[in-house]
Amino acid sequence: MYGFKIVENLQKIDKDIQRDQLKYHNKRVLVSKEFTFDAAHHLHCYEGKCKNLHGHTYKVIFGISGFVDDTGLMMDFGDIKEIWKNEIEVYLDHRYINEMLPPMNTTAENMVVWIYEKMAEALEKRNSGQKERVEFVRLFETPTSYAEVKREWMEVE
Repeated sequence: MYGFKIVENLQKIDKDIQRDQLKYHNKRVLVSKEFTFDAAHHLHCYEGKCKNLHGHTYKVIFGISGFVDDTGLMMDFGDIKEIWKNEIEVYLDHRYINEMLPPMNTTAENMVVWIYEKMAEALEKRNSGQKERVEFVRLFETPTSYAEVKREWMEVE
């Protein structure tokens, strides 16, 4: 139905599209990025196999919302990656997380709140004027098991 077409004339700014057309809307939008990390931990006061030292390949998914700038961009995915690498992953990847995180039982439920708080702090420091905020963080401990926190839950009580 649709054939392959080679673009002959690459769209040029200020000629084919004007700068005031780059921002299409004034709506809040959400961007999401996911990362993985490997870490070891054990649980305290737990009678099950997780009381023993063991490891996981965790997956964390961030949902961050805000308003687009004049170019139609809310937040560059590379900026999310930079925050992850510099502010959060350094405490988690290939670490024994029981000694890296604040005193807590290193359950997925506790860790996801800590990760949310770290991302929220980093976005506040960034303060780019786009009012970015963390909407959710989902932390997978296994491919089928995760803990999640949402902004509205964090702002209540």
